[in-house]
Amino acid sequence: MKKVHNFTAGPCILPQQAIDSAIEALKDFKGTGVPVISISHRTKEWEAVMNECRALWKELLNIPEDYEVVFLGGGASMGFLYVAMNFLENKAGYLETGVWAKKALKEAKGLGNAYAVASSAETVYNYIPKGYEIPADLDYFHVTTNNTIYGTELHEDLDCPVPLIADMSSDIMSRPVDVSKYAMIYGGAQKNVGPAGVAFFIIKKDLLGKVSRYIPTMLDLRTHINGESMFNTPPVFAIYVMNETLKWLKEQGGVEAIYEINKKKAELLYAEIDRNPLFKGTAAVEDRSIMNVCFVMAEGYEALQDEFMAYAKAQGMTGIKGHRSVGGFRASIYNACPMESVQALVDCMKEFEQQHK
Repeated sequence: MKKVHNFTAGPCILPQQAIDSAIEALKDFKGTGVPVISISHRTKEWEAVMNECRALWKELLNIPEDYEVVFLGGGASMGFLYVAMNFLENKAGYLETGVWAKKALKEAKGLGNAYAVASSAETVYNYIPKGYEIPADLDYFHVTTNNTIYGTELHEDLDCPVPLIADMSSDIMSRPVDVSKYAMIYGGAQKNVGPAGVAFFIIKKDLLGKVSRYIPTMLDLRTHINGESMFNTPPVFAIYVMNETLKWLKEQGGVEAIYEINKKKAELLYAEIDRNPLFKGTAAVEDRSIMNVCFVMAEGYEALQDEFMAYAKAQGMTGIKGHRSVGGFRASIYNACPMESVQALVDCMKEFEQQHK
């Protein structure tokens, strides 16, 4: 069977080790004779998985003691509402850097006074705004650290005069993060830390309970902290695979080690995009994402787009079609994407260039 190189944006490539473990757990979870998708979340075997998963999060990201980690259904899109419901009292500011940031802002506007402090919408989100001032009277400032559709990324943790909240769905665990700079970090798991079906929330506990509104029980993050992510039945299979993925990451040397690998993968692919006359990158160079590499055919070669897509597919590349809203190509090179696959895509681009000299 031909080797497939998976560049899908999400659900995306996961470590084979985690997949193999999940297959075995579907047959028999930890010797119970019950598949993991049928196990009671109140058994000691499952509680051990939950405890281990939380511990791995805290270890891999050096999460301070006054933070808690919870796992919930609903994805980051539900997280948009969790943010505003739990933190918005008077006014909130958002950094609008793409579709997901815009959707997060929309949810906050539905609950109160929220607005974009800065935006890159005028250039179709191809850069991260800079030089803006964060008002000191905000309840919180919200950022989306990596923009999968447009291939831009915040490469450093901001110094923020108000509580900082970040959607890190697509770059969590890909680089070191100073968690202490954030009031909350959240996101969907289906990029670097697991399959679709579960979202993570890293919360500074003493910042909760400050709003005057009634918060429905299921939308109150304190409910899930107190219930240790099991106030209701958790998405057990997704959490199991997350735990196995984090175990794999720890074996690779942790976040610091994977960051060095991720930088090398991105450098290799961006170098070819910049060298190859048939292609050009779409994101501002200083803001290029190391997770989602977006590019198009260069001027004069636009008619070759479908031909290259077909050629790449024939060479085993899958998932490189750009988001439907922007077109072109997108190679998502998350943690589990091997250097071998990035090199294969680079070779494919070089071969295509040779055919069109």
